[in-house]
Amino acid sequence: MATITRPLRALKPRSPGASVIAVAAAVALFYYGRSFLVTLTVALVLAFILEPFVALLMRIRFPRALASFVVCTFAALALYLLGLGFYTEAAGLVEDSPKYAQRIDAVSEQVLAGAESVERTIYETVVPKHIREQDETAAKQRRRRGAASPIAPSAQNPVPEVRIRPEHPPVVDFLYSHLGSLYEILLMASFVPFLVYFMLSWRDHIHRNFLQMFSDQSRIAASNSLDGIGSMVRAFVVGNFALGLLLSAVSTLFFWWIRLPYPLLIGPLSSFLSLIPYIGLPLGCLPPLVAALAIYDRLAPYILILAVVAALHVITVNLLYPKIVGPRVHLNPLVVTIALMFWSALWGAPGLLLAIPLTAGLKAVCDNVVKLQPFGRLMGN
Repeated sequence: MATITRPLRALKPRSPGASVIAVAAAVALFYYGRSFLVTLTVALVLAFILEPFVALLMRIRFPRALASFVVCTFAALALYLLGLGFYTEAAGLVEDSPKYAQRIDAVSEQVLAGAESVERTIYETVVPKHIREQDETAAKQRRRRGAASPIAPSAQNPVPEVRIRPEHPPVVDFLYSHLGSLYEILLMASFVPFLVYFMLSWRDHIHRNFLQMFSDQSRIAASNSLDGIGSMVRAFVVGNFALGLLLSAVSTLFFWWIRLPYPLLIGPLSSFLSLIPYIGLPLGCLPPLVAALAIYDRLAPYILILAVVAALHVITVNLLYPKIVGPRVHLNPLVVTIALMFWSALWGAPGLLLAIPLTAGLKAVCDNVVKLQPFGRLMGN
């Protein structure tokens, strides 16, 4: 008996228009849902970091819920103590803020005076002498005409009374103008501890049921992708934190040696700011330079601070970072630059900090999905 075979229907390729619409919809979702998505991403990153500690407690017969609670409690306590130390240093800095304000005003006046002197020198060099004399004569005539015909108030045209409202401090004006944004940030941040705890305590349930959504072959790829994302996030965050601590120790010792005020605050702040991609060097130089305004009048200490901070930044980024963080991230510089531009345009400052973990996580997915492996190789180094 002959077997009747039906020809297989050819799969219709997806139209380019549908792909463009899907990408546009995803970008719009990331942009308009940035508060929710940033909060969720931060909680996921923290959960990936704390998971090894939960697993360690579970090895000594702690239930997962109790182990998650203990780890989250110790993490919150560590953050509180760290914030308390920074607050103590910052309180002294706030008390000395009038001295810094006076010094900044004096430096600003010196800079303006120097700029006016340079402008005058350029003017005298470029403009011929007879034209300068004509300009000065015209300026004197305008001043004489203005002094000869003052506008005096009359009974018909009285001078209106101007009531000067008291000015609010700049901090009050900033808080008032950004009250809605601050409320939204604080509201979203209050969910992070609960999200991290539930992600850790319900990790087995979520992981098991998430993998059940895929077929047998796809399930292996999904499991490998999750493991790759977890190891990459831990390597990236822990590596950057370790580099920040090392850089903080060296910077704090240097700032203490040159008698810079508040070295315990300025050192870690400058060090962790310098680890921000691309803009880290100017951000890292800013805190010690501002702190130096209160004690230094000569130019040499500022040059020394710039040279040391720049040298530490170059050594960290070019020698230590590739050995500690680079082997787990595997992103080429072009992809990193595009990712920083894309996520900072969508999410602002949080996007700039989360750009590399998000992009490296996407690469981990591409490396474990057969159809997406060419994109993973394109993103790799």
